Amino acid sequence: MTAGALLFDLDGTLTDNYLGIARSIVYALDRLGIEPPDASVLRRCVGPPLRTSFASLLDTGDAEAIEQAIALYRERFADVGWRENVVYDGIPDALAALAARDRPLYLCTSKPEVYARRIVALFGFHEHLRGVYGADLAGTLDDKAALLAHLAARERIDASRSVMIGDRHHDVRAARANGALAIGVLWGYGSAEELAGADVLVRAPGELVDALG
Repeated sequence: MTAGALLFDLDGTLTDNYLGIARSIVYALDRLGIEPPDASVLRRCVGPPLRTSFASLLDTGDAEAIEQAIALYRERFADVGWRENVVYDGIPDALAALAARDRPLYLCTSKPEVYARRIVALFGFHEHLRGVYGADLAGTLDDKAALLAHLAARERIDASRSVMIGDRHHDVRAARANGALAIGVLWGYGSAEELAGADVLVRAPGELVDALG
């Protein structure tokens, strides 16, 4: 069994996909005849599962209405939204430095895996990652704790000796649920308060390398 894996979130941790996510949400809401929220609300939609975000944006628990909004969102996101994305400064060097050590790196993201794989290929992250794990389009693995457990089982890694690295409380909760350590990154969308339950907080990718040293 492989030990000591490093599990990376994607949005808000490796890349900033705010524009693609926000514009695709606005597109969906516009098609539904709903006034879009301001940027502060849209920023909170980076990281959580899309179904959670649309339930809040639509103020509904109606699964059919949520799925309709998601279908509209994906019309735009699948075409152009996933490309409206930039890599955070320092991330390529951090991934290269960490990959040079003997701990395997994996992607563990709430973004649907089909889009996560496109982004990984676009930015060349695949050369550093042993595997890419994301939610399925049907939402079976929307819960990040379940996704992390799925990754650990599939890859035969020891979750209790692994580290989940991300910018939102979902990442910390997933780590705790699986006995992993949690590193919260502060260059993304979660505040220090939101990430207070993490074992370590880091403010820049270079600090992440040192924290895992």
